[in-house]
Amino acid sequence: MQKWPNLRRVTASWGQIFLCRSSQRRFRQRFCAIAIRRRRTRIGLEHLDEAGFLDHFGRFKPLPGSYDPPLALCYHGHQFGVYNPGLGDGRGFLLAQLREAQTGRLLDLGTKGSGQTPFSRTADGRLTLKGAVREILATEMLTALGVPTSETFSVIETGEQLTRHDEPSPARSAVLVRLSHSHIRIGSFQRLAALDKQAALVQLARHTVRHYYPQLDAEAAIPELLADLLASLTRAVAEMTAGWMVAGFVHGVLNTDNFNLTGESFDYGPWRFLPELDPAFTAAYFDQQGRYAYGRQPEAAFWALCRWQIALPRRWKNRPCGMRWPVFPRLWRRR
Repeated sequence: MQKWPNLRRVTASWGQIFLCRSSQRRFRQRFCAIAIRRRRTRIGLEHLDEAGFLDHFGRFKPLPGSYDPPLALCYHGHQFGVYNPGLGDGRGFLLAQLREAQTGRLLDLGTKGSGQTPFSRTADGRLTLKGAVREILATEMLTALGVPTSETFSVIETGEQLTRHDEPSPARSAVLVRLSHSHIRIGSFQRLAALDKQAALVQLARHTVRHYYPQLDAEAAIPELLADLLASLTRAVAEMTAGWMVAGFVHGVLNTDNFNLTGESFDYGPWRFLPELDPAFTAAYFDQQGRYAYGRQPEAAFWALCRWQIALPRRWKNRPCGMRWPVFPRLWRRR
């Protein structure tokens, strides 16, 4: 009898203000390109044979006790400084959640390139094999260097041909599954603020503390809750940013929807490692103003944290929150 990992459904009770149900795309072909075995062992799926692996991570057959259907999360965000309310999980969804056996931390299994969702707009919701391999290279390198990051769990080719304007086409297609401790973003809070959903914003803050910062009191009064969460988030983002700077890593697209609430690098697009020390080096060809250049990454991270506090209702923006800001430069420089 197969043993299954300790799966959780901690977001199952969330309403449409936070997420929407998504459907699984049916791929004509599926064949395993890369499956990182040590991560299968880490989450208790080492017993799966190739057919079972393809069923769950290529056909997205729900794991016992996981989400059916999977969930696409809602969020807004600033993209290159411009607020965009038309965002959300456009080519991925939350497939399952579980507790890590060794640490007890909540872990998400999220997809990338799994097809269209209600947030795809005009895009096809797909991922090229080249993009998937690039994400593996980024996550494996940063993991080896000790930088907080999502981790690649698997890449499965789907036998389709994709057309992209920024790489040779037709391109081979793939779907990627990543492990991350959270897919809640700064943009998740921005969306609730824009919709004036104050009760939902507090609910999300308490959920974040309860599941990702257990050293804090999730039932604290709202001002103290938000101040403590801000302090912990600031420390996590500062440590992540410091790791980038030490590693010579350039993320490329530091929009507020690309910062999660656990301070882990994720959603890799046009990333690069520095060929030589150059503070003005940019990874994205479309970053013509150098907003997210290597040397400006701490500034971009700090700016994103400021957007999180600005999203809080005015009556909860108390002095303890504001006093946290001088800590950020000290934290990332200390590393």
